[in-house]
Amino acid sequence: MFAIKRIANTLSRTGVIARNKHTLPELPYDYKALEPIISAEIMQLHHSKHHATYVNNLNIAEDKLKEAVAKGDVNTQIALAPAIKFNGGGHLNHSIFWANLSPSSSKPDAALMKKIETDFTSFDEMKKRLSESTIAIQGSGWGWLGYNQKDKKLQITTCANQDPLQATTGLIPLLGIDVWEHAYYLQYKNVRPDYVKAIFDIINWNDVSARFKQAGGA
Repeated sequence: MFAIKRIANTLSRTGVIARNKHTLPELPYDYKALEPIISAEIMQLHHSKHHATYVNNLNIAEDKLKEAVAKGDVNTQIALAPAIKFNGGGHLNHSIFWANLSPSSSKPDAALMKKIETDFTSFDEMKKRLSESTIAIQGSGWGWLGYNQKDKKLQITTCANQDPLQATTGLIPLLGIDVWEHAYYLQYKNVRPDYVKAIFDIINWNDVSARFKQAGGA
């Protein structure tokens, strides 16, 4: 039950909850806008099929949870926790991911760049460490650059499957790299390192910088 409340609170804080139902967010660019780094075919499938499925299944799970709570059915409430974590995490992660990408080039703002250089010695070192950690994920998951509000430091970590960063680690998500195969396989096949290397060319550092500021890092 505690896990369910943490995920629900995270969804609320990030502004993903809209009225009583979660909805698929619109992309701030066309499906073809990130080519040649990510093809229009991948973007359409990833957004309109995969992300949409997480949203739909999250709504179904939350409807069941509401019924279980009303009935006082604790067993069902507990049984729904994995579905809410997986689909809620998928919704949160992808909502961040789309905003983290952009067809327009950008750089970290002065505050974020200074923090990167302080915590990792250089931007290139941060990029290297984030890339290595992300590529090394076994199976499906996400590589993250997050902010530790307690220690006031940037941290690199990974999450398996669709585990949401903040709800499972306490880190504020700034930049996420999706390495589920549906994110790249149609274009990069099984060569994950090529995909991870290429995606840095379309990172929306304006968005990452804004998240850093919002987290209290600037």
